Amino acid sequence: MVRKRFQPAKTGFELLKTMDYDKYLSRIGLGKKDYPFWKQMGKGLLSAYALIGACWWYNGTSPLGWWTLKPKPKEEKELAHLYERREFPYPGDKEAMEEFIAKGGMIGTAIGPKGIPELDKDAYNYHQELQDKKLHQEAQKLWFRMRNEVISELQEKGFDIE
Repeated sequence: MVRKRFQPAKTGFELLKTMDYDKYLSRIGLGKKDYPFWKQMGKGLLSAYALIGACWWYNGTSPLGWWTLKPKPKEEKELAHLYERREFPYPGDKEAMEEFIAKGGMIGTAIGPKGIPELDKDAYNYHQELQDKKLHQEAQKLWFRMRNEVISELQEKGFDIE
């Protein structure tokens, strides 16, 4: 009987060529026998996502309503400007931001309580209005605090104030 010698160790590509990957992959459902199943699954997912994407795109660009085949009524068309999407500038674009703020920013695009866009406010007037509102709130807080202090002092002295 002939003695066997030690075989040289296989490394790198030699080792990769000798391994039976299908044996391991078939255990987790990724073998050669499972290929038709995954091919069908891929086709199904691709077509489903394509259909959903087409519907989503159509919804964003359609002159019709969502899944309706009739045009929008006249009243809805008249009020459409109240619900249209507003384009906001990219924060890094200084020129567009300045133009947006000069037009009034968020306030220039705001809808008033009667559904009419408030276009009479510019950025400076809005800033002034905010400052006035803050000042009024601070004055109100101070007034209530002083009033409560006076009432508490009078109640300590024995006066009946409510």
